[in-house]
Amino acid sequence: MRKINTRLIEEKIYEMALRAGVTLTPSCKAALQKAYDSESGKACSFALETLLKNSRIAEEKNMPVCQDTGMAVVILEIGQEVFLEGKNLSVAINDAVRRAYSDGYFRKSVCDPITRVNTGDNTPAAIHTEITGGDRISITYLPKGFGSENMSKTYMLKPAQGVDGIVDAIVRTVETAGSRPCPPVYVGVGIGGSFDTCAFLAKKALTREIGVHSEREEIADIEKRSLEKINALNIGCQGFRGDITALGVSCEWAPTHIAGLPVAVNIQCHCVRCEKEII
Repeated sequence: MRKINTRLIEEKIYEMALRAGVTLTPSCKAALQKAYDSESGKACSFALETLLKNSRIAEEKNMPVCQDTGMAVVILEIGQEVFLEGKNLSVAINDAVRRAYSDGYFRKSVCDPITRVNTGDNTPAAIHTEITGGDRISITYLPKGFGSENMSKTYMLKPAQGVDGIVDAIVRTVETAGSRPCPPVYVGVGIGGSFDTCAFLAKKALTREIGVHSEREEIADIEKRSLEKINALNIGCQGFRGDITALGVSCEWAPTHIAGLPVAVNIQCHCVRCEKEII
């Protein structure tokens, strides 16, 4: 049994939140550069060049890479041989987010869903925990902007719709979104599970490196087919009509009930920010 004080988790998430607010992931920067190099449309090329320049300036000057500094999503994979001590885990996580958004001068965007009164400190975070083997804790921090979150969809498909139905749902979601999620987008997809778990799988898919396909051949094929069809939509960077509408499609899956085929499509804008640590 390994004891871990939640103060350590708090400090790690605080540091991760500060970095994520100003830095795109390496795979996102590489994907944007690849998109710029291959884009044939002049307006889209200019927009992609601007996005790359913006990311460099944000990192150099330690400034938010996007004005929507997101809702904090924290995923913890906790080894069952870990004993947590100290303050309550959720309190520690929210204390980290609260401090980071204040110290980083990040926009506070979390509010009451009914009154719309802002909580003032970007808490509470969306916290997901999973119990795994071992005595380590894997922390994933994802600040999720809502211009793209609002374009996300959950479908309860019929089993007979199969793979073609899954691909169609993915492509239709991006097509309907158009320019609103600030393309080129990164598309996370959850396949299977239940109504709620497939949505979490879609969110988790966004924490993968762009361009890294599923180890399962059938799932990797869905990712590749969907990306090809999305880029054929000709929406382009920022909706300026071009070759690259999506940087990548990543799918996570889980077994589901014989009577259903849940599919969740979680859209991420071009501004992919994600930090990972293991303690």
